[in-house]
Amino acid sequence: MSTLAITIIQTKLHWEDKTSNLQMLGEKIFSIKEKTEIVILPEMFSTGFSMNPKALAETVDGNTVSWMKKIAAEKKIILTGSVIIEEDGRYYNRLVWMLPNGQYGIYDKRHRFAFAGEDDQYTAGTKRLIASVKGWKINLQVCYDLRFPVWARQASTFRAGVHESPEYDVLIYVANWPERRNTAWKTLLQARAIENQCYVVGVNRLGNDGNGIYYSGDSMVIDPLGEILYHKKDDEDIFTIILHGDHLQSIREKFPFWRDGDNFTIMTE
Repeated sequence: MSTLAITIIQTKLHWEDKTSNLQMLGEKIFSIKEKTEIVILPEMFSTGFSMNPKALAETVDGNTVSWMKKIAAEKKIILTGSVIIEEDGRYYNRLVWMLPNGQYGIYDKRHRFAFAGEDDQYTAGTKRLIASVKGWKINLQVCYDLRFPVWARQASTFRAGVHESPEYDVLIYVANWPERRNTAWKTLLQARAIENQCYVVGVNRLGNDGNGIYYSGDSMVIDPLGEILYHKKDDEDIFTIILHGDHLQSIREKFPFWRDGDNFTIMTE
């Protein structure tokens, strides 16, 4: 691994207004002057965290994913964030990992936020998505997944009773996480970095949604020792940061705690 340039977009969202959100986000993405390889948008970036999928859902061939494909190609970036997707009569809070060549991976949010009724409207995912970029392995998750450490737990190649290498290097959470619970958000992001010895990137929205809930942003980048490299509260921001592979490797070599982890398998069904 060498370096990896990641850009965070912390922004207000127009409530259930896909046209306005895509226009606004497109302008923000094309305003990025620094060289970047991955641009990260919040959860449900085209609508806000809505429990109205019947009216808002699209297929993966719809306008929002097509917009992601166009932006990724023109800007020559990987673009990611989650959107409301309908498939086979079911609705998903689906993270899309869009490559510049138009190919993409998907991750359906595993842990649905029952407190807001997400479990009544959306179907849970059953598989994690770990993407590869320039030798970096990136674990992609969505908002409420953060509260469930088993789903993010660092596994490793395990042969003859020996842990050979960690499963991933960066853990990304895209979110609509309310300000009233931001202590949990900030604390758990640091915990995931420390326990998994990886970089953690949390990208959250800003402003009030259509239910009057305020989001303070508090987007963060945290290194494998739990040190906060970036944190922004209450303001819109477009921020590019360089992650360093040599820093990650030196921490894992100096403090090889990952080797002492349990060998396990996550059962989803």
